[in-house]
Amino acid sequence: MKKEAMSDEDLINACKEMSKGLIDADLGGNVYKKRIAYSNKGKRGGYRTIVGAVIGNKYFFLYVFAKNKKTNISSKEKVALKELARMFISFDEKRLCKLVNEGELIEVGDL
Repeated sequence: MKKEAMSDEDLINACKEMSKGLIDADLGGNVYKKRIAYSNKGKRGGYRTIVGAVIGNKYFFLYVFAKNKKTNISSKEKVALKELARMFISFDEKRLCKLVNEGELIEVGDL
Protein backbone atom coordinates (compact mmCIF):
# COMPACT_ATOMS: atom_id res chain seq x y z
CA MET A 1 0.00 0.00 0.00
CA LYS A 2 1.21 3.49 -0.80
CA LYS A 3 2.20 5.58 2.19
CA GLU A 4 0.31 8.83 2.57
CA ALA A 5 2.42 12.00 2.82
CA MET A 6 1.96 14.19 5.88
CA SER A 7 4.31 16.56 7.59
CA ASP A 8 5.49 16.30 11.18
CA GLU A 9 3.68 19.59 11.75
CA ASP A 10 0.39 18.02 10.59
CA LEU A 11 0.83 15.18 13.08
CA ILE A 12 1.86 17.47 15.93
CA ASN A 13 -1.14 19.73 15.28
CA ALA A 14 -3.43 16.69 15.33
CA CYS A 15 -2.00 15.68 18.74
CA LYS A 16 -2.49 19.21 20.06
CA GLU A 17 -6.10 19.15 18.90
CA MET A 18 -6.65 15.77 20.52
CA SER A 19 -5.22 17.13 23.78
CA LYS A 20 -7.92 19.80 23.63
CA GLY A 21 -10.63 17.17 23.17
CA LEU A 22 -10.99 17.58 19.40
CA ILE A 23 -11.34 13.92 18.48
CA ASP A 24 -13.44 12.71 15.57
CA ALA A 25 -14.28 9.31 17.06
CA ASP A 26 -13.37 7.33 20.15
CA LEU A 27 -13.06 3.74 18.94
CA GLY A 28 -12.43 2.41 22.46
CA GLY A 29 -9.29 0.88 23.95
CA ASN A 30 -7.30 4.14 23.66
CA VAL A 31 -7.87 4.18 19.91
CA TYR A 32 -9.18 7.28 18.17
CA LYS A 33 -10.02 8.47 14.69
CA LYS A 34 -8.61 11.89 13.84
CA ARG A 35 -9.07 13.80 10.61
CA ILE A 36 -6.12 15.71 9.19
CA ALA A 37 -6.45 18.28 6.41
CA TYR A 38 -4.96 17.54 3.02
CA SER A 39 -3.26 20.65 1.61
CA ASN A 40 -6.05 23.08 0.63
CA LYS A 41 -8.91 20.55 0.71
CA GLY A 42 -9.50 20.79 4.46
CA LYS A 43 -10.23 17.96 6.86
CA ARG A 44 -13.42 16.82 5.18
CA GLY A 45 -11.58 15.67 2.05
CA GLY A 46 -8.30 14.91 3.76
CA TYR A 47 -6.78 12.06 5.67
CA ARG A 48 -8.20 9.81 8.34
CA THR A 49 -5.76 8.62 10.95
CA ILE A 50 -6.19 5.93 13.55
CA VAL A 51 -4.25 6.91 16.65
CA GLY A 52 -3.40 4.88 19.72
CA ALA A 53 -3.09 7.42 22.49
CA VAL A 54 -2.90 8.26 26.12
CA ILE A 55 -4.20 11.78 25.54
CA GLY A 56 -1.69 14.39 26.63
CA ASN A 57 1.11 11.85 26.98
CA LYS A 58 1.69 9.36 24.13
CA TYR A 59 0.38 9.29 20.56
CA PHE A 60 0.97 6.51 18.03
CA PHE A 61 -0.28 7.05 14.49
CA LEU A 62 -1.15 3.48 13.61
CA TYR A 63 -2.92 3.84 10.29
CA VAL A 64 -3.49 6.62 7.77
CA PHE A 65 -5.78 6.63 4.78
CA ALA A 66 -7.15 9.20 2.39
CA LYS A 67 -10.92 9.54 2.55
CA ASN A 68 -11.16 9.29 -1.25
CA LYS A 69 -9.37 5.89 -1.13
CA LYS A 70 -11.22 4.30 1.79
CA THR A 71 -14.24 5.36 3.83
CA ASN A 72 -13.47 3.54 7.08
CA ILE A 73 -11.66 0.64 8.71
CA SER A 74 -13.18 -2.82 9.01
CA SER A 75 -14.12 -4.52 12.27
CA LYS A 76 -11.11 -6.82 11.94
CA GLU A 77 -8.79 -3.87 11.37
CA LYS A 78 -10.24 -2.12 14.44
CA VAL A 79 -9.54 -5.16 16.64
CA ALA A 80 -5.97 -5.44 15.33
CA LEU A 81 -5.33 -1.71 15.76
CA LYS A 82 -6.62 -1.80 19.34
CA GLU A 83 -4.18 -4.61 20.12
CA LEU A 84 -1.32 -2.70 18.47
CA ALA A 85 -2.22 0.45 20.44
CA ARG A 86 -2.36 -1.52 23.70
CA MET A 87 1.10 -2.92 23.00
CA PHE A 88 2.71 0.42 22.08
CA ILE A 89 1.11 2.28 25.00
CA SER A 90 2.48 -0.32 27.43
CA PHE A 91 6.10 0.21 26.32
CA ASP A 92 8.35 2.17 28.64
CA GLU A 93 10.61 4.98 27.42
CA LYS A 94 13.62 2.65 27.07
CA ARG A 95 11.71 0.26 24.80
CA LEU A 96 10.33 3.12 22.71
CA CYS A 97 13.81 4.62 22.25
CA LYS A 98 15.11 1.23 21.15
CA LEU A 99 12.32 0.90 18.58
CA VAL A 100 13.06 4.39 17.26
CA ASN A 101 16.79 3.63 17.05
CA GLU A 102 16.06 0.40 15.17
CA GLY A 103 13.83 2.24 12.71
CA GLU A 104 10.69 0.39 13.79
CA LEU A 105 9.04 3.62 14.99
CA ILE A 106 9.49 7.17 13.78
CA GLU A 107 9.54 9.88 16.41
CA VAL A 108 7.91 13.20 15.61
CA GLY A 109 8.90 16.41 17.40
CA ASP A 110 7.61 17.55 20.77
CA LEU A 111 4.17 19.00 21.30
